[in-house]
Amino acid sequence: MKVIVCGAGQVGYNIARHLALENNDVTVVDQSPELVRRINDNLDVNGIVGQASHPAVLDQAGARDSDMLIAVTATDEVNMVACQVAHSIFEVPTKIARIREQGYLSPLWANLFFRDNMPIDVIISPEIEVARAVTRRLQVPGAFEMIPLVEDKVKLIGVRCDDDCPLVNTPLRQLTQLFPDLSIVIIGLMRDGQPIVPTSEDQMLPGDEVYFVVDSEQVGRAMAAFGHEETEARRLLIFGGGNIGFFLAQEIEREHHWVRTKIIESDRERAESIAGKLEKTMVIQGNVLDSEILEEAGVATTETVVAVTNDDETNILASLLAKRYGCQRAITLINKGTYENLINSLEIDVTVSPRNITVSTILQHIRRGRIHSVHTLREGFGELIEAEALETSELVGRPLKEVNLPSGVLLGAIVRDGQMICPGGSTVVEPHDRIVLFAAAEVIRKVEKMFSVQLEYF
Repeated sequence: MKVIVCGAGQVGYNIARHLALENNDVTVVDQSPELVRRINDNLDVNGIVGQASHPAVLDQAGARDSDMLIAVTATDEVNMVACQVAHSIFEVPTKIARIREQGYLSPLWANLFFRDNMPIDVIISPEIEVARAVTRRLQVPGAFEMIPLVEDKVKLIGVRCDDDCPLVNTPLRQLTQLFPDLSIVIIGLMRDGQPIVPTSEDQMLPGDEVYFVVDSEQVGRAMAAFGHEETEARRLLIFGGGNIGFFLAQEIEREHHWVRTKIIESDRERAESIAGKLEKTMVIQGNVLDSEILEEAGVATTETVVAVTNDDETNILASLLAKRYGCQRAITLINKGTYENLINSLEIDVTVSPRNITVSTILQHIRRGRIHSVHTLREGFGELIEAEALETSELVGRPLKEVNLPSGVLLGAIVRDGQMICPGGSTVVEPHDRIVLFAAAEVIRKVEKMFSVQLEYF
């Protein structure tokens, strides 16, 4: 597949990296010679310096025979015009654009992006996606990751193993014996910053971050098995009233009306604006690092704080202050990948990466055929893929122990008629089963080749 990526920032770089690793023909366009040089030095892609919305630049990038254009520059207008030019002049089949200004996405202008007007096939709004990701994490207290899969029949959960976790030092093969009626499959571990694709003989150790797939109706039991029985927050404090904080508050008001929510926003005009649009959320104007403001907001009796200002350092410090003052849990927005390893050594419970969320959302639309969702778990770790098995798939009709899956691939769940099945050696996949699988970063290409016809990856 030939792809043009407009924008060589964090999101553009990571999209290009993913696609290049899968042997796609990738060209990246950016105005910054420095960013293009970084791309050319580190990735197997073609980097071009230029304005992504200019026809001559897109022509140089090979738009005439490209399959897809992904516009993720820092400017919405450039992204929109790049898609328009790609459509009108070069007839690029698929156009994806990141649009952050919510004024463009208002229901009042819903026909703006129709094919006859501005033909963008997929619009990504990072702020909305991040707000939804935070809401999901609020639903399972004690988890640092929660992703619903297969119409919410199963969930991917990420938890940390504390010293008192009942399951530490227990071989994974014994989980079935310990919990025979619990539908759970461990699909990945992070230990000291290093990813592990577990085998049945591996053990979970204190400090490990564990990813597992579980039947949605059994999430509470699974969390209890890991020693996490935290209750859902009823008092929530949001640091930052920007688009993410505002969308999150709206989502809480709509879906979790029993939660008492407060927002601290430093800009007076913005604070007054969102206060007029929110019905049940209290908005406090002030600095999130000011102890008096935190006391006024009742941080000591707040169960969860969500730090989503535009500054990583402020988010980290405010989260630590909140924990110091007595808040039980902190969810922190981190844009810079360099901070991720540092966070693990601090008292921050959950981090949210807009970059990873945006990349996952875009990858979901890049994968073709019977792929229903794609989620990047951690930088360089791998992907969680939800796909539908077709009648022609080599997975169908024979026991899984006879299927030659590449090393680094784990089947997490099979959903049939709305019921989760934990895959075992004797399990036989049937046509139209929904399959949840994990593929380590280094074998994603092999998995896609393996399923190229059967699961219609390409």
